[in-house]
Amino acid sequence: MQTLIKMTMLLFCGVVITFSVRAQSETVFNDVHFYESLAMVKEKIGPDVVSHTVVQIDDPSFPLAEKSESHLLCTNLKTKNGTIAQVVFTFADDRLHYIEARGNAITNLLESRKDTADSYMHYKVHFKDGLFADVEKDIVWLLTDEAMHPNLNTWENPYLSQGKAIDLGYLQSGKVPEFIEMGADLESLRPKLEANSHFVHEQKLDGSDPNAQLQLNCFGVEYAGFPRKIEARFGDGRLNVAWILTGKGEEDRIRQKLMAEYGEPIFVNEAWEMFNDWTIGLRKDKPEVLLLTKELGQFYKKEYFKQ
Repeated sequence: MQTLIKMTMLLFCGVVITFSVRAQSETVFNDVHFYESLAMVKEKIGPDVVSHTVVQIDDPSFPLAEKSESHLLCTNLKTKNGTIAQVVFTFADDRLHYIEARGNAITNLLESRKDTADSYMHYKVHFKDGLFADVEKDIVWLLTDEAMHPNLNTWENPYLSQGKAIDLGYLQSGKVPEFIEMGADLESLRPKLEANSHFVHEQKLDGSDPNAQLQLNCFGVEYAGFPRKIEARFGDGRLNVAWILTGKGEEDRIRQKLMAEYGEPIFVNEAWEMFNDWTIGLRKDKPEVLLLTKELGQFYKKEYFKQ
């Protein structure tokens, strides 16, 4: 029981990185601000862009979008530091949440700054501003707090590269991928996670909980219509908890996909909906899907959910 209680602490202790709380009031460039509408952003960038195209998506897949998703694709956007070859502004429910810049982006948006960037994996980062840069690819992302949670800096907007709407072809199922074997050992799971991820980052935890020594952060795993970050947490060499990071706007889409695979939830409260004999949870206070071992699921049924 002590081990399971420690797992309880592990389960709810949080995400890999705690980003600074910040007000998204700062200008990102050309007097464009986060949460502004598509019409407002178009008006502001109009004099400074060679060409632009609006891509409207009928069935949203962007994690922050509930009802509508749109992308403003721009070519040769002038800024105070020079011209960026390509920029996309992505709107969820007509509010700007995501900007991706390519081509002269590092010079314009990173090297022009006076402060020093932090390093995170292969990125240069200014966490307080939601700025992530891949120096090798010359790509810079600017994200709202909501976009930072599902790590949307690891997603390269495919509409920008194609210059138009395309069929993204992401796996749509809400079924837990077969390669995520809860309770399996690290040695057997690592190659499977790596084979099904865009890239994997290993994080050694602080050792305060003996059941949480290591976490594999798996980026680009396709699940429920979008490439995800999955946080696979290992205790004593076995996978006991996994988080699939999602966005609030897609909560009902994911709910419907889970119901299609596992039926109606067996428990619902304000913060959770539990499926599949307490081994899968749709978290609503923080947008995530939780995967548990059967043992831990039964413990939570009794000790946490009081069922």
